[in-house]
Amino acid sequence: MATLVLGGAGYIGSHMVDRLVEDGRDVVVVDNLLTGHRKAVPENVPFYEVDIRDKDALDKVFEAEDIDQVVHFAASSIVPESMENPLKYFDNNTGGMIALLEVMLKHQVKNIVFSSTAATYGTPEENPIPETAPQRPINPYGESKLQMEHIMRWADEAYGLKWVALRYFNVAGAKADGSIGEDHPTETHLVPIILQVALGEREKIMMFGDDYNTSDGFNVRDYVHVMDLADAHILALDYLAEGNPSNQFNLGSATGYSVKQMVEAARNATGEPIPAEVGPRRAGDPDSLVASSDKARKVLNWTPKYDDVETIIKTAWTWVQKHPHGYEDR
Repeated sequence: MATLVLGGAGYIGSHMVDRLVEDGRDVVVVDNLLTGHRKAVPENVPFYEVDIRDKDALDKVFEAEDIDQVVHFAASSIVPESMENPLKYFDNNTGGMIALLEVMLKHQVKNIVFSSTAATYGTPEENPIPETAPQRPINPYGESKLQMEHIMRWADEAYGLKWVALRYFNVAGAKADGSIGEDHPTETHLVPIILQVALGEREKIMMFGDDYNTSDGFNVRDYVHVMDLADAHILALDYLAEGNPSNQFNLGSATGYSVKQMVEAARNATGEPIPAEVGPRRAGDPDSLVASSDKARKVLNWTPKYDDVETIIKTAWTWVQKHPHGYEDR
């Protein structure tokens, strides 16, 4: 029996595949390669270039492979883009989930671990944020992910499909040896953009908004290492395999860092000056998002190995130094 990883050639998905292979599990990868990289997936892992919305193509994957569990990373995830093109997000994310679940149910596959997001909470009333906090998204990306959670909940009610939604916060870092890492066609994530400045590929880092309701005026986020995230997904797969009920968990460090603090941490991690400049804030960005991950630590027995943000940045720095042009250098 194999675990199907949708979006397995992407940043988080490729690290998940790496951990599953390391753990001796059979893995199948589906990715449309719009943002993923074929080189990020080991050659000996079955790979299908398929869009999640293509039910016929997805159905053929389930026919060809002995799949018993699914991990779903295949979604668009850029907040500013979702504000500009919301229909793309509801089509790819929400529509893609419907197509996936229909194919899963046809083949009697009823366990799915879903990559959700802190963006489903919108502007939180409390920090750290518990799983019981109201979910009121303030951007189409968060709204589409919340709809995906709702769809799974009703699929459980109707068909007995069991799911775990992992609502994680900002993901950063890379595999410690620098063999795989973060490489997007257009980079929007803070840590790799900062490191592009450290490499000299960008002149400076723009810090968007210094008037947030935070201690230093810059928006605050909770950062979790990508390998710790992969470990949590494996624990969630095992949780479902043991027959446990559907559930949702926050994944984060429970510590918030402002953009300004992240730039300073990167200066320390890389030894580079990293010039920075303040720009106008972006639409759809909450002041602060920090996770309460006590539930994941207790129920899933999740124990993150990377709890220091400078160490997280150092692993990303190893990747970009070895692969300054991403997977083109492999």
